[in-house]
Amino acid sequence: MQNVSTVFHYFPSLSERQQQQFSALASLYAEWNEKINVISRKDIENIYINHVLHSLGIARVVSFNKGAEIMDVGTGGGFPGIPLSILFPETQFYLVDSIGKKITVVKEVAAALELKNVFAEQIRAEQVKRKFDFIVSRAVTRMKEFYGWTHKNIKPKSIHSLDNGILYLKGGDLDEEMRELKMPYSEYLLSDYFKEDFFETKKVIYVPVH
Repeated sequence: MQNVSTVFHYFPSLSERQQQQFSALASLYAEWNEKINVISRKDIENIYINHVLHSLGIARVVSFNKGAEIMDVGTGGGFPGIPLSILFPETQFYLVDSIGKKITVVKEVAAALELKNVFAEQIRAEQVKRKFDFIVSRAVTRMKEFYGWTHKNIKPKSIHSLDNGILYLKGGDLDEEMRELKMPYSEYLLSDYFKEDFFETKKVIYVPVH
């Protein structure tokens, strides 16, 4: 099992509480994965790079403000929402997934870590009525479809250096997929921020929504 030191290396100014919370993730997910398989058995060994650090790639693109509201769509076991909620304790995170057992894991992990800024719910993205500063996700579908589900949920007024919009973790060649969207977007290479081989083809796709 990887240890948490890689996260501490890239985020050296974490508080003691944040360090404790990140340190607890591996055993929490290993324990829950035995009951409800939310991370592949092989991947649980690489949780700090493949899941935690990957999720925190979004924090290299924008630093969420106090009081901001973020929705994580198709959160699965809580990625990227749980790592981001640890990093930004004064930002509110709403984690949604259509699969109830995954939301069970998210709620239990958030409770164990005493994350007061996480609310998790079993619901489809299309059914969500509330509005958010940003919507985050890890490659749940093609971007055109994802944009169709979620663009209605973006607040019109921005309070960050980036305009409100979608921050999407994806990998590989996305040119064809992004051409389908017919919208302006920016691509951030995670290999510019993290040196591990896992990040070689990983990106954050940012789509502003006005």
